[in-house]
Amino acid sequence: MIRTRAYIINITLCLGGLLFASCGKQYTAEQTVKAFVADNMKEEVNASVIDFADLGTTRHINDSLIAKMRKNGAELFKSGIKYGQAPTGNIYYLRMKYLHEGDTLQNTFYLDSELEEVVAFK
Repeated sequence: MIRTRAYIINITLCLGGLLFASCGKQYTAEQTVKAFVADNMKEEVNASVIDFADLGTTRHINDSLIAKMRKNGAELFKSGIKYGQAPTGNIYYLRMKYLHEGDTLQNTFYLDSELEEVVAFK
């Protein structure tokens, strides 16, 4: 009985720790994207963030896709944006929905492994 109870407590603590760690990454990624948008959206654009999707990872983004996304940019963003270095391996991504002139728009931002810089977006 005591062993079972201790086992359940340990599992609960571990799951709680994982949940806390993942919430921290989500928050960090959201703050990085908000700062990137504030710095790089055109001055005349008035947009407000509605929501962020859950932070995810992908291995399907390679250097040529990053170069293409950087080249294409997006209509509401400035040109000549300075991006972070693309990491090797997994890249984090975060989708942001925002409101602009009554329309709900969405962009996907790709972040480095430390969640400190945006490496590309579409």
